[in-house]
Formats: sequence, C-alpha cells, structure tokens
Amino acid sequence: MKIAVVTDDHQTISAHFGRAQFYEIFTIDEGKVTSRETISRSFPQVVPVGLSPEREGEHHHHHDHNAMITPIADCQVLLSGGMGSGAHLSLQEHDIQPIITDVREIQAALDAYLAGTLVDHPEKLH
Repeated sequence: MKIAVVTDDHQTISAHFGRAQFYEIFTIDEGKVTSRETISRSFPQVVPVGLSPEREGEHHHHHDHNAMITPIADCQVLLSGGMGSGAHLSLQEHDIQPIITDVREIQAALDAYLAGTLVDHPEKLH
C-alpha cells in the first residue's frame, strides 16, 4: 500500500491539497513504513480562474486535477489538511481515498491511519 501526504516542509501536512509544494509517498508493508519518497510538485499551484489571489477563497474555478493526481496514481490514500470538492471527487475517481485531517504532523497522522484512528473531516471541503 502507498500513502501520499501533501507537505511544504516534509514534517507537517499542508493545509491545502492544491497549494502544497511536495508529496511525501510512504510505502506500507505489513503495517509498517518501508520506504519514503519525496516528489516535488512541479505543476503550477491552483489559483481560481478569473479571481485575484485576494479572492481565491471563493473557489469558483474549473481545472483539470489529472496533473496533480498523476504523480500519486499508484497510491491508495492521500492525506491533506484541506481541499476543494472537485479535487476530492477526482481523487476518488482515481481510486485514491482522500482523507482530510486536522493532525498536522505527518508521522502522527501516519501512525493514526495505520492504527485505524485517523478521523476524516469531509466537512472541511470547500
């Protein structure tokens, strides 16, 4: 199993899927992390079409999430602090389970996920 985590600093989970700088990819075997890989997200960060950055919270935009999902296509789970409903749906369509977590530390979130105690917060979709 592979779990992707969005991050900007390699230690904490980014607050927004579309704006994170990196993916940390964890390979899990028999309930333990066996490898970790960092992938730089080289595509442009998501800014809503037709809106200035000051109004980006409105999220009235349309874009193709495939470029964001392609690097993690072999993952089964994605951990993020938040995302838009379009990205959430696109991940599900690619058979990746998106989990929106309020746990900030990557290791703590991974441990909770593997223990079956990580809480998903879909109410934080925007």
